[in-house]
Amino acid sequence: MQKKTRSILDELTQIYDERNHQRDKRHIIESRAQHIIASAIRLLEQIDSEFSGDQADNLNRKFLNAIKQRDVSKFIRTMRRTDVD
Repeated sequence: MQKKTRSILDELTQIYDERNHQRDKRHIIESRAQHIIASAIRLLEQIDSEFSGDQADNLNRKFLNAIKQRDVSKFIRTMRRTDVD
């Protein structure tokens, strides 16, 4: 009788641990996303303040496109070709 009880308790504990693990993964992703998005916003604001209107628009577009395409080199190439006013 005690083995069955222990087995049921072990299963309940395992279910609880799996659910918490899922919550932890979600929390980590949510936290990282929050930091990355805040950083991206600060970068876009800095680009807007450092470059002229057309240059800033182009860099902002290239930055967002680099994220969508998952290719940082697209933004870096544009950044190297752009002169600071």
